[in-house]
Amino acid sequence: MEIKISTRQTLRILNIIAWYLFIGMCIEAGSFIFNAFYTMAINPEAAGYFRMAELYAYDQGYFLVQVLLVSIPAVLKAILFFLIVKILMGKKLNMAQPFNREMGRFLRNASWISLGTGVFSLWAGTYRIWLQQKGISIPDAEKLNIEGASIWIFMGVILLIIAQLFKRGIEIQSENELTI
Repeated sequence: MEIKISTRQTLRILNIIAWYLFIGMCIEAGSFIFNAFYTMAINPEAAGYFRMAELYAYDQGYFLVQVLLVSIPAVLKAILFFLIVKILMGKKLNMAQPFNREMGRFLRNASWISLGTGVFSLWAGTYRIWLQQKGISIPDAEKLNIEGASIWIFMGVILLIIAQLFKRGIEIQSENELTI
């Protein structure tokens, strides 16, 4: 017995997964931002949420920079999954003519967001290591969700290449439409 899954079914499943990840990324980004604000403005003991109470006690500026550098990749990931949900929910994903301007724009934006996520994750990880060298206890990169910077950069570069191929495909498709 052979099970066949159509493209439409695959896209529905991917849409559900993208929604799940989008909501999770929004919660993660929002919790970083809210807790940073709450720690700085209302209750300094909330720095324990980040497991960075020692960093907060050492220097509030260092704490704020680290939280900012951790929040930016979280926000960029949420934006990326928003773009994925938007392209899957909209009627702009046309399998009959995949080389369209909307898909090209999506790939270009996704590539730059992926690159930005990688760069800011790398920066946050480097800053975390620098703080550790100063003797400050700070959580691992995995606990701060900034690991895998090289993977994000790699994905961004691959998506940039695919976006350029799509751009060329769109040009060829429009030339062929004008020829007919």
